[in-house]
Amino acid sequence: MSTPVTLEAIRRAPKVLLHDHLDGGLRPKTVIELAEAVGYQELPSTDEATLAKWFRDAADSGSLVRYLETFAHTVAVMQTKDALVRVASECAQDLAADGVVYAEVRYAPELFEAGGLKLDEVVSALTEGFEQGSAAAESAGHRIRVGALLCAMRQNDRALEIAELAVRHRDAGVVGFDIAGPEDGFPPTRCQAAFDYLRDSNAHFTIHAGEAYGLPSIQEAVARCGTERIGHGLRIADDITVAEDGSVTLGRLAAYVRDRGIPLELCPSSNLQTGAAESFEKHPFGQLAGLGFRVTVNTDNRLMSGCTVSSEFDKLASTFDYGWDDIERFTLNAIESVFLDLDERTALIEDVIKPAYAALRA
Repeated sequence: MSTPVTLEAIRRAPKVLLHDHLDGGLRPKTVIELAEAVGYQELPSTDEATLAKWFRDAADSGSLVRYLETFAHTVAVMQTKDALVRVASECAQDLAADGVVYAEVRYAPELFEAGGLKLDEVVSALTEGFEQGSAAAESAGHRIRVGALLCAMRQNDRALEIAELAVRHRDAGVVGFDIAGPEDGFPPTRCQAAFDYLRDSNAHFTIHAGEAYGLPSIQEAVARCGTERIGHGLRIADDITVAEDGSVTLGRLAAYVRDRGIPLELCPSSNLQTGAAESFEKHPFGQLAGLGFRVTVNTDNRLMSGCTVSSEFDKLASTFDYGWDDIERFTLNAIESVFLDLDERTALIEDVIKPAYAALRA
């Protein structure tokens, strides 16, 4: 008899995470302790439960700009090597405890220079932390591999510099590059030189597109920048027309994204908070999954959204009546889209993911 699809069962199932921001996933207790250590006095509360609620409430504004403002506090306490190592270590342990077997965690190195660290020192500290956390997780019975994605803030002018940093560290824990920050007014092509450099270097990259801004953002990311994946990308649904008789027509861009199998790093809870979607029921995830897009399930910012990978899967399963076949399909979509070499991907699929889901269906 198949195991019921419950939150606890989903936690035990192996999962793959493509879109998770390090500075959006701190433990509230850690924020408080790091703030005390560095003398940061701007936190809205020093009570763990109250602070956790504040982050969720502040992010529930329906505005991406307001949502991004919550990061001022987490970034402020991540300006020393010790803080960076701790945050990365706890990230790996928290994801592993949630059943994540492979994660690509992203961060913007340029945000962590205020305390005097150089970009390469930031990356080295965080890589050290991910390695420590992965080792601690394995000791606790949870195996995880974490790769880093280095983000350039699209409103700044350092994309090429960060792309070069990613290539410099790609054999030491960094698996790719991304641009993050406000979409509106800062199109992907603003960072074109970085993407040209990455392609010339045979380096991987994904691009935030189609979250706060619509189809033109996705079009540029795909057609002009050559992105391998789309961060969020839910606005691709704007290029899908449903007739009164229920028939569906895909526009040229939507058809291209689907037919090429370009992965969509969907983050449902976060999308509700930023106003990109009205509810889980109205989130494009169900439509896109049904039409054969390569959808994946992600957290974006676990602290701000009060979510985990498992809780996102649980909400989607209850909303769209997904079973283990669907959850496995979305997990396979993710592992087949990672910036990891073929042998490692295949080993995770054949030795970890498929056997686990077969057991859950048995």
